[in-house]
Amino acid sequence: MTGSIEEAIPLLEHAIRLSPEDPYLNNFYNDMGTVDLLLSRPDEAIVWFEKARSPLLGFPYSFLAAIYALKGEAEKGAANLAEARRIFPDGRYSSIARRTAAGFGAGPGYWGVPKVAALFEATYFAGLRKAGMPEE
Repeated sequence: MTGSIEEAIPLLEHAIRLSPEDPYLNNFYNDMGTVDLLLSRPDEAIVWFEKARSPLLGFPYSFLAAIYALKGEAEKGAANLAEARRIFPDGRYSSIARRTAAGFGAGPGYWGVPKVAALFEATYFAGLRKAGMPEE
């Protein structure tokens, strides 16, 4: 979120090695997927987001929705978006405006420094639009 995207990889790998039984391990997987998505490595990101899937977390499903939609796999994109919405029926995955306002981990509306926020717009939000998420 600070712009040091590639520097996060060895730190996340180290955290994963240190905590192989951590009940929140899927959060590290989600972060690795996010790094790969922002670095335009969608196939690698899919592997991490698939590992991160959980009946309690909508994040991995929303990211998978975006990636599959960007890859032209509309059905997989729509199915993952539907799952994110099922897990969180509070509306955070109902529109781009609601998702943008919800933020990413560091607080409401926060998507990182401008460089990182632009990468989220070019990947995650562009993919969510292709997966069928409306603007409002």
